Amino acid sequence: MQIIRLPVLSDNYIFLLHDPQKNIAAVVDPAEAQPVLEELRKIKADLVAIFNTHHHGDHVGGNTQLIKVFPDVKVYGGAEDRGRIPGQQVFLQEGDCIQFSDRTANIFFLPGHTRAHIAYYFPPQSPGESGELFCGDTLFAGGCGRLFEGTPEQMVDSLSKLRALPDHTRVWCAHEYTLSNLRFAVTVDAENADLQKRYQDVKAQRDKLEPTVPSILGVEKLTNPFLRWNEPSLQATAKSKDKIQTFARIRGMKDNF
Repeated sequence: MQIIRLPVLSDNYIFLLHDPQKNIAAVVDPAEAQPVLEELRKIKADLVAIFNTHHHGDHVGGNTQLIKVFPDVKVYGGAEDRGRIPGQQVFLQEGDCIQFSDRTANIFFLPGHTRAHIAYYFPPQSPGESGELFCGDTLFAGGCGRLFEGTPEQMVDSLSKLRALPDHTRVWCAHEYTLSNLRFAVTVDAENADLQKRYQDVKAQRDKLEPTVPSILGVEKLTNPFLRWNEPSLQATAKSKDKIQTFARIRGMKDNF
């Protein structure tokens, strides 16, 4: 399975999954249709699936046009998003599995950013390989999504599920927010040497207009404040030893940063 990253809008990423053997493709969170259609023509592949993580327009905006061009495409999304994702036919829940080509993805139910958010995780096929996590707006490189429809408790539970995945998992988050996320992170976790190094590395990458997605989950565990609610340094910043309160206070600081 090849993964093609398509930058769209101001800072979104669409991900096209391609099986060159069968000349088929699936798309994750198509914000717009045209870049997807252009890439499909380029790689000479038919679109067989749309994998939506949640209902926001910058993740489903291309659904309707893609369905017109590929009327047999199957549209997936969370069960709780019924009626909110254009063309949705498959309603996924925690623990479900879906197929693309010869790969199987596990479905995580991740309320927090929205009440219905899900993620698609393709485990590695053999030892030493990376798993592939398509997590929409739940976990970002260096950050996490705003809580529009969920609670801090839900978001901590959701992020805990992702934090439990192997360190070598590649995190295909849906936005290029990494530099701004790390700019905030260093203000709340200032003594974190891994974070300081990552911040400098990402600044150099963005100066060259290089993408920072995918990130690596092991790096997130060391540097992302929204996965580190148990760390004394973050608890000191939040003035709380309660993990939910620590997360909520750090998230509130980010919202006002």
